[in-house]
Parts: sequence; structure tokens; C-alpha cells
Amino acid sequence: MSHGVPRASGLTERSEASRKKELKQIETYKALVEELQQKIHAKDYSADTLTLTSNLLTRNPEYYTVWNNRRLILQDVFGKELGAHSDEPSAETGLNTAQQEILLLIKEDLAFLLPLLKNFPKCYWIWNHRAWLLQQASECLPVSSAKQLWQQELGLVGKMLGMDSRNFHGWSYRRTVIHALEHLDVQDKSSYDDATGKESKSDSLTEQEFAYTTKMIKTNLSNFSAWHNRSQLIPKLLRGRNADGKARRKMLDTEFDFILQALYTDPYDQSLWFYHNYLMTTLVPGKKESSAIVLDLTNQEKLEYLDVQLDTLKDILEGSDDCKYIYQALLTYTAQYLELDAGTKKVTTIEMTSWLEQLEKLDPLRKGRWQDLWTSLNL
Repeated sequence: MSHGVPRASGLTERSEASRKKELKQIETYKALVEELQQKIHAKDYSADTLTLTSNLLTRNPEYYTVWNNRRLILQDVFGKELGAHSDEPSAETGLNTAQQEILLLIKEDLAFLLPLLKNFPKCYWIWNHRAWLLQQASECLPVSSAKQLWQQELGLVGKMLGMDSRNFHGWSYRRTVIHALEHLDVQDKSSYDDATGKESKSDSLTEQEFAYTTKMIKTNLSNFSAWHNRSQLIPKLLRGRNADGKARRKMLDTEFDFILQALYTDPYDQSLWFYHNYLMTTLVPGKKESSAIVLDLTNQEKLEYLDVQLDTLKDILEGSDDCKYIYQALLTYTAQYLELDAGTKKVTTIEMTSWLEQLEKLDPLRKGRWQDLWTSLNL
């Protein structure tokens, strides 16, 4: 099973006719590879060579060398177009002849990738090639034309994540698209309104993406990528809002409420604990300001947060005493508590010993790790 999608298993017997057909396909494939290698070696970057890469990639999109060959051909074509045409931009499109041709080629190549992406949604090379094509648009076309392509791409990746919300390739690509749009916004002076002081489009994108993670998490709590993306967005979001200490504390409280509600729902989901741990790092001494949610928590305030979290985790444990993640979190956060106040009676040695014993029973494969924990906690 992968993300709830069953996979076929077991060997199936093939008929002689099926075996011969496969051997013929292999021979055809090998002949295509040899032909392409010869053409690339001869620097034949013609339309026929481009078609040859299409034939090979349709058969095997994992052949990354062919993707490199395809980019060589397209770069050659783009260069020739830019060198051959230097006319003024059209009043209708805002593009000159070379830019119109490049835009057409990029759109055609993006269209070529769509069926491949549907059939192979987790193939690195397809996602990489799409990003490369759009980067070429950013370099060769006016900002407005490039932005339109990137914005369309945001819609596409949204549909892809709608089909598989946990496709980390899609989430990574989405961050690439957002980063590109933010960069183009900086180049586009219309993104800013100095007269009204309204936020830039880049800041709006951060708000938009943060809301998107909320939507995707509520659709499926067990979404590592959405939680990770959320953790990356929060510091940026707070900087964009020029959040003061009060606003930052409110954000931290809101996020703790959000994750604790999820943990009460399913404490056995590891993705939730990763995010809870991210929030808890704000309470760790020496946390980098660039990633901390609240920058000026006093030791007393940190202890108060830890008090609440430890009490809540104990409450969750009552109904899920076979969940190793709870014991692990309790021990981790108790150690943080002791760093801030070595004399506290919040957690007893008896409790900590009990939690560690349960961890050893629930997860015997990590016996060495738990033995190290016994030592580090002086139990």
C-alpha cells in the first residue's frame, strides 16, 4: 500500500507471444537510444532529434540523460530564435517574433509533459524539466508573460495535489513555483502600492499558501508535506505581517490549539508529532530567531507553555497508552523542562521511569536508543 493506493503484487506468467512482443520493444528502444546518442554527438539539434527524445521519454521518463539532451536541443533553438529576430514587440502581445516563438515552444513542451506527469506523478525528471522550461520563460520573456505561465502552473500543481495530497514531489514543486512568482513580483513594480502601503503580492502569496496548508491538513491530517510546508511558512508569514510580540504569541497559541486538536484525533499519526515538535522548539534555549515563532519568551513563560503541553500529553496518554510517540514526547519535553528549572516537581522520577519502560516494550528495536536515554536522564 502507498498512501492508501494498493499495488499489484506477485509474479504473473507471460505467454510466449507476450515475451516476444516485449523483446521487440526492447530492441526498438535500444535502437532509438543509439540513434539519439549519434545525433547528440554530432550536435544535430534538429526537430527530428527533438522528436526522437519525445519517443524515448514516452517509453521511459526515468532516463534523465535524455532529458538533458532535450534541454540541449531547446536551448539551441531558443538561442537561434533570439539571434535571428530583434524586431520590436507586437502591440497586441507585447512580444517580439523571437519571444512569440519561444513562448510557443515552451507551451508545446509543457503540454507534452502533461500525460507523462499523470502516468508518472512521482518521477523527479518530469518535475525538473517543467521547472527548467518555466525558468527559461523567466529569462527569455517579459515578466508579465512569464508570470502568466507560472500562475497557470500553480493551478496545475493544485490539481495534482488534489489527486494525491501527499505527493512530496508536488509539494516541493509548488514551493518552486511560489518562489519564482515571488521573484517575478519583485521585478514587477506593479506588485507594490507605495501610496496605500498595502502588502505586496509576495506577502499575499505567503498568506495564500498558509491558508492552502490549512485546507490540505483538514482534508487529510496525515500529510507530512503540508505540515512541513506550514512550518516553513510561519516565520516568513510573521515577518511579512511585521508581527509584534503579542501577535507572535497569539500565532503560537493558535498553532498549539490546532495541532493538539489533531493529536486528540489521532495520536498514532507520526506527521502530527513532527509538527508538534517544531512548535516546541520555540521553547528551546538558543533557538535561532529566523525560525522561532516567538522571539522574547522568558524562562517563566517557557515553563508555563511546557506545563500546559505536558499536562495535555498526559491526558492524551490516558486513552492511548500503547502509543510510543506520546511517551517519547513526554520524555523529550521533560528534559527541556529540567533544563529551564532543575528543581521542578512537575514530573517525578517514577513517571519518567515508567514512560521509558513502556518505550522499551513498545519499540524494542531501538533498545540502544532507550538505553542512552536512561543515561542522559540520569534514571
